[in-house]
Amino acid sequence: MTAPKPSPSFLQQLKGSMDTLLVVDVFVVIAGAIWFAVAVTLHSQHIEAPLELFQRLWEPLFTPAIGLLMGAALLSGALGWWQRRGQR
Repeated sequence: MTAPKPSPSFLQQLKGSMDTLLVVDVFVVIAGAIWFAVAVTLHSQHIEAPLELFQRLWEPLFTPAIGLLMGAALLSGALGWWQRRGQR
């Protein structure tokens, strides 16, 4: 019989949740970039609906998603630098 695994701490659960959120966020940003490229291509063929929808979703969806991704990258870099600094 195997011993039961200890339940993860609150910080481990929080980190896992944040990691999941950031993975989803990366896919939202990638999907938005693909959507934008397709919408611009269709716009050149006088099909306006995809670009108009993208423009309506820019502020409420894509701007925060890009900001979250950039913030997470900066925080990750700062934490890595802090950890390396502490090892000296």
